[in-house]
Amino acid sequence: MARGKRLAVAAVAVSVAALTAACGGGGSSSGSSNGTLVWWHNGTADPLKTAWDQVAASYQQQNPKVTIKVVPIQNEQFTTKVPLALQSSSPPDIYFNQGGGLLATQTESGRVADLTDATKGFVKDLGPAVEEWQVDGKQYGIPYDSHVVGFWYRKDLFQKAGIANPPTTMEELNADVAKLKGAGVTPIAIGGKDRWPDAFYYDYFAVRECSVNTLTSSVKAKKFTDPCFTKAGQDVLDFIASKPFQEGFNGTPAQQGAGSSAGLVANGQAAMELQGDWDPSVMASLATDPNVGQNLGWFPFPAVTGAPGDPKAALGGGDGFSCTVANAQQCADFLKYLTSDEVQTKLVKAGAAVIPVNATAAQQITDPTIKQVFDYSHGVSYVQTYFDIALPTNQGQALDDAAADLFAGKGGADAVAKAVNGAS
Repeated sequence: MARGKRLAVAAVAVSVAALTAACGGGGSSSGSSNGTLVWWHNGTADPLKTAWDQVAASYQQQNPKVTIKVVPIQNEQFTTKVPLALQSSSPPDIYFNQGGGLLATQTESGRVADLTDATKGFVKDLGPAVEEWQVDGKQYGIPYDSHVVGFWYRKDLFQKAGIANPPTTMEELNADVAKLKGAGVTPIAIGGKDRWPDAFYYDYFAVRECSVNTLTSSVKAKKFTDPCFTKAGQDVLDFIASKPFQEGFNGTPAQQGAGSSAGLVANGQAAMELQGDWDPSVMASLATDPNVGQNLGWFPFPAVTGAPGDPKAALGGGDGFSCTVANAQQCADFLKYLTSDEVQTKLVKAGAAVIPVNATAAQQITDPTIKQVFDYSHGVSYVQTYFDIALPTNQGQALDDAAADLFAGKGGADAVAKAVNGAS
């Protein structure tokens, strides 16, 4: 899932190269180990790619006995590469993951390092986000940022369609879809080829249709038996029936190339996209207009009138890293460095992190749209982790597949719930 891309908008103009100089004074505590740390991350494009290169370089400057071998990997490949690596004799020392049930499944390999003791001196300063990287009370990874999903939209195309304000209810969103069609604009882009963007719709409708207690208990039980999950499936089918997406959306990638869903919005060929806060950084790399970020707005997923779910609840997650057992202590020191004031502040300024886990870094957010997203993420009543991450790997993949099938015209309202319940 390409959820490790990061938001750039206006901040992308800030030079990421400043990381080396500015991050040179602190964060690391050991520097005594020898050897190479192989680091798998998902920063295959700027600003994150350059940011991670500079972080690795600055860490090595402070720890001359340590070499960081940086290996960028396309996000969608982690689903298959990590399980295989954890079964091999040479897994990476540091690897990207998103916590939750996905991480819990990975720990069953016995190759993921328990970092509880190694991180206890700094993990308490990172807030509640660290809980998603815990399994049975033990810390198996460290997040460096959090995420929230919402709609990114083109202000110019909304204006063209006569839309004065973003929608707050599904009725308003449906009306805006009709206005955009009437103005000759594709309302919503979606990267159905990658499947997980389809799941965002199912996930969010479930967040609106199910109470928080139902969401938490169902994820814990790994079963979607409550009728609200079927109602969410029906909401998805009804929305698809309104035909809000671009032609051929099932074959469109989410973030790769100008023809991706992010590229369509970036270049004014579609008005909006339901994506995480990283989306504009992807758009910046795909847009012909270098100032595309200045024309982007954001709004939360609308309320579903009469639904029992909390309209102030959100869908989101986070990005972080785990260590394998061979070099766990040095890896933990590197993760401490990633969450230091210096590194986190520079990630924010470079547009490589939108919702940092470091409170000092959050004070550096100045772009008004980014600030809107950050404030929203800290004001919601509850954040449901993407189901495909919150659930164990098999159930999560079954959910993504079943949600994508709905968009392909296969399956009924209860298909996603049945898929989760039937997975083992």
